[in-house]
Amino acid sequence: MGYIDVNAVSYGLPDGRLLLDEISLRVGEGAKTALIGANGSGKTTLLRMISGDLAPHGGAVTRSGSLGVMRQFTAREGDQVRDLLLSVADPRVRRAAASVDRAEAAMEAGGDTAAQMAYANALAEWGDAGGYDAEVLWDVCTTEALGMSFDQCRRRPVDTLSGGEQKRLVLEALLRGTDEVLLLDEPDNFLDVPGKRWLESRLLETPKTVLYISHDRELLARTAGSIVTIELGAAGNTAWVHPGGFDGYHQARVERFERFDELRNRWDEERAKLRALVLMYKQKASYNSDMASRYRSAQTRLERFEKAGPPPAQPREQHLAMRLRGGRTGKRAVVCAGLELTGLMKPFDLEVWFGDRVAVLGSNGSGKSHFLRLLASGGSTPEPEHEPVGGLPVEPVAHAGVARLGARVRPGWFAQVHGRPDLAGRTLVSILHRGDERRAGLPREEASRALARYELAGAAEQTFDSLSGGQQARFQILLLELGGTTLLLLDEPTDNLDLVSAEALQHALRAYEGTVLAVTHDRWFARDYDRFLVFGSDGTVYESAEPVWDEKRVVRPRG
Repeated sequence: MGYIDVNAVSYGLPDGRLLLDEISLRVGEGAKTALIGANGSGKTTLLRMISGDLAPHGGAVTRSGSLGVMRQFTAREGDQVRDLLLSVADPRVRRAAASVDRAEAAMEAGGDTAAQMAYANALAEWGDAGGYDAEVLWDVCTTEALGMSFDQCRRRPVDTLSGGEQKRLVLEALLRGTDEVLLLDEPDNFLDVPGKRWLESRLLETPKTVLYISHDRELLARTAGSIVTIELGAAGNTAWVHPGGFDGYHQARVERFERFDELRNRWDEERAKLRALVLMYKQKASYNSDMASRYRSAQTRLERFEKAGPPPAQPREQHLAMRLRGGRTGKRAVVCAGLELTGLMKPFDLEVWFGDRVAVLGSNGSGKSHFLRLLASGGSTPEPEHEPVGGLPVEPVAHAGVARLGARVRPGWFAQVHGRPDLAGRTLVSILHRGDERRAGLPREEASRALARYELAGAAEQTFDSLSGGQQARFQILLLELGGTTLLLLDEPTDNLDLVSAEALQHALRAYEGTVLAVTHDRWFARDYDRFLVFGSDGTVYESAEPVWDEKRVVRPRG
């Protein structure tokens, strides 16, 4: 069994700022510890130092046991299912697989005796490294996660799987594998509720040592034995370790902040007393030489006290002010008649009225994101007024029947996957300053104020693709705010948001004058919705008065 020991680890950014300042934590054998904190505070950076991907600039990381790592964005462009599974396999297996691939390519190119011998040697190396055992494991993983054998899907492009299917597949491999220590960066992202419940039960059952980042309050409450919070600080972010579970976390944090205030007040009172004492002895020493030694002694006490400095400053809390304004539209915001998402769901009818809040529920791969994307493109026959805001290109969705947007409905789409080629390589302040077809450019000072409202002022000169997942999510919501959308189409908006950001979004949506359709697997976030559109496991789409979380994966032929 393994453990993780992080001792006074620090890490500085290329611009000289200190991101993490003397972080210390320990995850004991078999423990389940959650790592939480603001988006961009350095949680993923800390995991990368623990995994060995980054070298700390101070302090040390000690681990025992073999290590398995799930990174935040799992798949690379062009990956196949086999590549995805290899990415979390033992390094020896990965190296042996690369040798087999090279030998196969040489066989196909020439096929002479030398190439055949090289291929035979590569296969022997593959067996020695445990490759065949890995394939047996992968067969179980693909059967559980995708409903098909490894041989059926090994060459399947990863981008044909939903985000939840990708996550479930990697989690199956890690939790069933031989690694004793797991680092999981937002493992619940993209999972539907049955998938999250599965993850919760597996984390409770596994004897492995697990350190994971999550913002899902239900998962935290069910699985975390202790919680490490990365707290914001002016001179580098620090860590607070709460030794209990999430149920007592908020009260413990309130009491912690009260202690900060109490300690600072005591320090201020003590300094005031010492200063008054110095002043008194100074006055007495001016007419009584016997008091000179006491005056010097009081001065020394004050100097030592002030040199030691005040107690640590209270960590800075996030303050987000999202202002999703919206605007009046026609009474019917969305009308669907006999709408069939080709190859996904059976025809259904739907009317969404101005001001409705509709949560779109169902299993991964059922077509929920396709439905939002169809509306984001303006529906079946988009009018010029229905062009989407935000600048995100919208791929067409194969469908039959009709999906129509109402008068003055301008869709704003928040995509589940944050890949934005239109924003890549550009700084946040330059994106806001320049504007686009639907969004007026802002003066740099006004752009900076807008970024500050979203807790992005410190990232103003960073490029969009260098941001954390949560920062990217917040910035995309800001673009929707500035674009004047009257129909918000939100695809898993809270997946990468920290707790404070998710609460700010929820507050902004309550005040939004417009219509909202949100695909979500966030049980807490869904409590604010009054209509529930469910994509069922039998291929039907129906409405429910209450959220339905138990729909299984849609049964359909898979190639």
